[in-house]
Amino acid sequence: MSGAISDKTLAAAGEVLAAKGRSFHWARRLLTPVHARRATRLYAFCRHLDDLVDEAATPAGAEAALTAARLAIQTGQTTDPQLHDGLNLIAECAIDPEIVLELIRGLASDLGPVCLANEAELLRYCYQVAGTVGLMMCRVMEISDPAALAHAVDLGIAMQLTNICRDVAADAAAGRRYLPATLVGEIDPAVLIAPTASLQPMLRRTLANLLEQAGFYYQSGERGLPYLPFRARCGILVAARVYRAIGTRLQQRDFAYWQGRAVVPDWAKAGLSLRALVTQPLRSRFWRCRPPHGGASHGHSAGLTGTGGPDAP
Repeated sequence: MSGAISDKTLAAAGEVLAAKGRSFHWARRLLTPVHARRATRLYAFCRHLDDLVDEAATPAGAEAALTAARLAIQTGQTTDPQLHDGLNLIAECAIDPEIVLELIRGLASDLGPVCLANEAELLRYCYQVAGTVGLMMCRVMEISDPAALAHAVDLGIAMQLTNICRDVAADAAAGRRYLPATLVGEIDPAVLIAPTASLQPMLRRTLANLLEQAGFYYQSGERGLPYLPFRARCGILVAARVYRAIGTRLQQRDFAYWQGRAVVPDWAKAGLSLRALVTQPLRSRFWRCRPPHGGASHGHSAGLTGTGGPDAP
């Protein structure tokens, strides 16, 4: 499927990014116009798929919508304008449709109650709903080196871990517990909305643990920056630093997610952006690729789309 992208479609995608992806909207200005447009459309497409689950009136309606989206990806045909632009972007950037189907599989796992058993399940879920987006972003940014893919996956996982730590209460209200039972026990999601004083120390330790893991994935993600074109390198660096700051805000509040959603204000984003753009280009790792990714962090995603090849287990 192909065709010219209308101003209306681009404007609608921009509105979605501004409303629901403020960190990415902030960083978008550093990209070239072509990459900024494509990244905006990719965000709007992936957000639309996510909203098919989160905004459906019933689980059955969500399942039907995801089934229709899956069929659209497989056939390249749809009457849904947002899916239509997603299909155009897939064709324009030569994105492997199987990566999108993997994303849909991850979103489908949210249709019923979610109570993850262990960290391997958590990381696999993070790969499906966010690592896949990193793979698609590689195509959007015209990255051809296969060695870059594992780092893109890791950055997506880092951001999703941050999301999960920030949104524990909101997810719990929707019947979802992404915090693994191996860390918090087999507790009901509803308990996480306003946890008792006796549970709070354990939950603080859990968030500290997961955000420490996220830090490992952020580091790997940043090691992939030299594979990017210069302006994309700057944009992704800023997006990563701003997103990571959500975890820092949680840490500053002693990981008390139940006291309100952690937000990075614009003045803090400006400071983080300036500091990153001034300091990182002075370091050789900003310009030179490190040795190939060893794949040790990808055991959870073995066999999944985009994680194969020489750098994966």
